[in-house]
Amino acid sequence: MAASAAILLSAGSLMLSACGGGSETRYRAGDDTEARQFAWGIPQHIPLPIVPDDNPVSEPMFQLGRHLFYDQRLSGNGTQACASCHLQSMAFAEPLERSIGSTGELHPRNAQSLVNVAFNPTYTWANPSLVTLEQQIVVPLFGEFPVEQGINEENRDEVLARLANEPVYPPLFAEAVPELAEGERINFQVIVKALATFVRGINSFHSDTDRYESGEANVVTEAALRGRDLFFSEDLECFHCHGGFNFTDSTADSSQLFVDTPFHNTGLYNIDGEGAYPEISEGIIEITGIASDMGRFRAPTLRNIALTSPYMHDGSIATLEEVIRTYAAGGRNIVSGANAGDGRANPFKDGFISGFEITEDEIQDLIAFLESLTDYEVINNPRFANPWDAQP
Repeated sequence: MAASAAILLSAGSLMLSACGGGSETRYRAGDDTEARQFAWGIPQHIPLPIVPDDNPVSEPMFQLGRHLFYDQRLSGNGTQACASCHLQSMAFAEPLERSIGSTGELHPRNAQSLVNVAFNPTYTWANPSLVTLEQQIVVPLFGEFPVEQGINEENRDEVLARLANEPVYPPLFAEAVPELAEGERINFQVIVKALATFVRGINSFHSDTDRYESGEANVVTEAALRGRDLFFSEDLECFHCHGGFNFTDSTADSSQLFVDTPFHNTGLYNIDGEGAYPEISEGIIEITGIASDMGRFRAPTLRNIALTSPYMHDGSIATLEEVIRTYAAGGRNIVSGANAGDGRANPFKDGFISGFEITEDEIQDLIAFLESLTDYEVINNPRFANPWDAQP
């Protein structure tokens, strides 16, 4: 992480947990009526996300964050916005295998969907030390390895000046942080909090499966229902890593006594026969240094998964059908090339990736169920759309 990013982190009031996964006590209880006054888009039966005490949600902060999210001026060279790699039409993911930063540098990992990330206990694919959105957002803004939006010590004042000179921003900042004096409002701590609030507010609970689970009839096809039975069966074991209201075991909310931070090795690689993944992206071992953490990544939500191809941490699987076939085989066997090796025999592979029998019809049923997790409201909701498109 860039030095400037570290400085910003230390200045903020952020929750940190030990590296290496595990669990952390984070418990809030009681009446959340006041908290639900914010337009969360979260049904009453779903607990609210955990929100840092020093960044309570508000509509003015959400709207400021929405403008910043879509603004290329928030990058070192003025060419890239958060939205450049997180497209609303793709549930805030992108179609590239791996993202490209503002200076043309190829990112080692695939851009994940941002929908429902308010419920993540950790952020990015494999960093157990990033436990809040406020921490994570510093990385694409200021990170150097790789460069994403490319803000650094040399250009940060220029970036702030660009924002200050845009007439839309001064009133937005004034409404978001009225407690700050006029000349102190446009700064990176406020920018990070605003971006976090916008992303925290992008929630998705209006898929056909949501309607089915709420009691609506005839909203899910027979094929999807058969796929649902397969998904939640012990034969396929999908639900162990992709269960719960957010379809991932990596979920935290304000009702929980304990928050787990699981990571999984799914047997994608085994380059040296001893479990190695490509050096460019090895999992949480990059943070922990623990050998058995090789190839361990966070399981993403499966909500809107039909919109977010390609798949896996490096975008190396193109289709849902290929993903299912990989898990059915108990991992991926790469027979040639630089990454050749039998991932099925990876010694660090998760115990749930044991393989299973599945017919061609069942594969299509399972895909139908996954497609029923698509929320077309979230990808068409003007609340999450580019506000600059509406500017005169």
